[in-house]
Amino acid sequence: MRQVLLIVDVQSTFSPPEWLVDGVRAFSAGIPTIALIELHNEQVTPFQQQLGWHPAAEDESLVEADKVFVKHGYGPTAEVIEYIKALGVERVLVCGIQTETCVLAAGFALFDAGLNPTLVTDLTVGSSLDRSGELGVRLWTHHFGQVTTRGEVLAEMVG
Repeated sequence: MRQVLLIVDVQSTFSPPEWLVDGVRAFSAGIPTIALIELHNEQVTPFQQQLGWHPAAEDESLVEADKVFVKHGYGPTAEVIEYIKALGVERVLVCGIQTETCVLAAGFALFDAGLNPTLVTDLTVGSSLDRSGELGVRLWTHHFGQVTTRGEVLAEMVG
């Protein structure tokens, strides 16, 4: 199956747990990978004005990727969606930080674009509201249906 891994916001700003960074690094080694990083630009997304906080203005992905895109809000840009469409993949595996916000926003954008978003449930963590990520996994399952684990994906790749 032709697939790509989309890593959402695994960057210093969001203090990802080491197990997540290590797990995504190991998983991404065998699959084409795109990383999204969120940078602050108040003119694009008014985080400070509306929420009283903002991500860093400079940061980088903690996981090497074939392509890195910057976003200034919750969801991926149109450029990201067009890039993924041009790859002609059958599904987009999604992992990363804030399962119920930024990861879910990526799922909606991918779904709306006719792509096949599939959450890698053991490579995601939730926001401070739900660090377990369970709320995000339930929302993802409800809206998109497709969830998997890295073990299931690796078994598919070998088998």
